[in-house]
Amino acid sequence: MKVCDLTQFYSPVSGGVRRYIEQKVAYIRRHRPDCQHVLVVPGKRTECVGDDVARVYTIESPMVSRTSRYRILLKLHLVEEVLEKERPDIIESGDPYQLAWKAIASGDGLDIPVIGFYHSHFPEAYIRSVAKFFGKTAVSVAEDWAKRYVKTLYNQFHRTLVPSPNLVSLLQDWGVERVEGIDLGVDDEVFVPSDIPVEGFRREHEIPEEARLLLYVGRLASEKNVVTLFDAFDILHRQSPGKYHLLVVGDGSLRSSMLRLKESTNAVSWMEFCSDPYKLAEVYRSADLFVHPGVQETFGLVTLESQACGTPVIGIRGSYMDRIIFSNQVHWAAENTPQSLAAAIENKFGEDLHLTGLQASHEARTRYSWKSVFGRMFGIYDDVIANYHP
Repeated sequence: MKVCDLTQFYSPVSGGVRRYIEQKVAYIRRHRPDCQHVLVVPGKRTECVGDDVARVYTIESPMVSRTSRYRILLKLHLVEEVLEKERPDIIESGDPYQLAWKAIASGDGLDIPVIGFYHSHFPEAYIRSVAKFFGKTAVSVAEDWAKRYVKTLYNQFHRTLVPSPNLVSLLQDWGVERVEGIDLGVDDEVFVPSDIPVEGFRREHEIPEEARLLLYVGRLASEKNVVTLFDAFDILHRQSPGKYHLLVVGDGSLRSSMLRLKESTNAVSWMEFCSDPYKLAEVYRSADLFVHPGVQETFGLVTLESQACGTPVIGIRGSYMDRIIFSNQVHWAAENTPQSLAAAIENKFGEDLHLTGLQASHEARTRYSWKSVFGRMFGIYDDVIANYHP
């Protein structure tokens, strides 16, 4: 079987989607000698690198964000050229925009089944922006448009994979057919707890030894709700200067907001990106508490990795990732406000975080190993291919 992934959510410093694809390639190399993988993504130049098992085609594309380094793929004819050359058995589109439509058209033309992966509930971000600037009437119009767009696009796919039962139900309510729930996973050999502190970690990142270390890993973007996190941390700092320190791992369009917080509090450390999974595991293990302010994640891969490393998670109730939180959510923020999140963080430290973290680690690593996740996913691929009729 030859699998081809198409996505624009891929850059040298991107997070969840990139790790998902890298883990898929690793699974193929370890467990599926009968398979090959092809990846088509935007890049600085048009080229192909790889070997007989896995190849990455980058297509020269303009950059849309210098911080996240995302690019928009406009040379869609080159995508079709790659597909004609490689002739994969199945195409997976991880993109809800122009690349998705090109994948569908190319699949139809080449008699290749195409599936979609619903990585992010993207309509929510647009609706929230409309609500902020235009009011309730415009929100109703935006919601109606979003539903029609999602239904029209995803009903073109032969299967839509969604890593959240709640979103499976929502998309079905919107009229999307052939929706299938699927989990993401964690590398249970890398993301593990340890009682041995990382030597010199706090000193290297200028983190006081006595401070409670909060961690955020992800893009600095409005759809990640990071402004709520930054404002919550500012509240905590004003209430108790020196009590908390925030480590941010990631970059994005809201970098300037993070840098202002860093300057005003002198209690923020920043790593632009961490590509080494072993180093990232050390980062997770070094924190006291992982803060995830997102409210539109379909899965929340970083929360799974953090818990696998033994670091508990705090966030805002009602997100689509509630089911992968393996400790009680009694102290989670009841509202999507800085005040509520700040109080949630403060209250969470009333628990035995070490014990909570160890219990969460066991659950995360037992239930969500990548091997079992991809075993089921490749079963879905087999089923789609077997039942495809051009």
